[in-house]
Amino acid sequence: MTETLYLIRHARPDWTRSDLVYHLPPGPPLTAEGQQQAAALGAYLLLVNVHQFFSSPLERCLHTAQIAADIAGASITVADALIEWQPAEQTALVQARMRPVVEQAVSVCQKTGPVALFTHGGPIGALLLELGMDEPTLVKQRIFDHHNPVPPAGAWRAQRAHPGAAWELDLTFKPEAVSL
Repeated sequence: MTETLYLIRHARPDWTRSDLVYHLPPGPPLTAEGQQQAAALGAYLLLVNVHQFFSSPLERCLHTAQIAADIAGASITVADALIEWQPAEQTALVQARMRPVVEQAVSVCQKTGPVALFTHGGPIGALLLELGMDEPTLVKQRIFDHHNPVPPAGAWRAQRAHPGAAWELDLTFKPEAVSL
């Protein structure tokens, strides 16, 4: 069975909320635009048959997952290891803390089909490196807001034919511009 993981960045948060620490719970909430992006993401995840989500506990990420889960008919497991990049963390530490969640997601994927990991832009970059993307390619992907390799509510698909095979990595979902 093909193993498929979707690495998903939360939808657009309220960047104006200076009263909340960005990297610690709860973090800033989603904007109305972000809620619409999350709904579009949910429709996409329904289309590609994803019914199991793992999510960072930060509000912007968990709310994105909840909106998408309502549409996709998915269940959500909160995974603290998917939290935002923390001050003074190095890439290897971010990869190490997320590795058990990725391994669990792969195990679930082998039994039930594609799995989505809802996290943040920086951690997605670390995961892309962990799954085989080279640094120069990742640098070229950092074209979205705040130099992220994925737009808000965007999804990278990591797919491999069998355990031990190389992961194929594709940016498969970018929400259309939402007009309010």
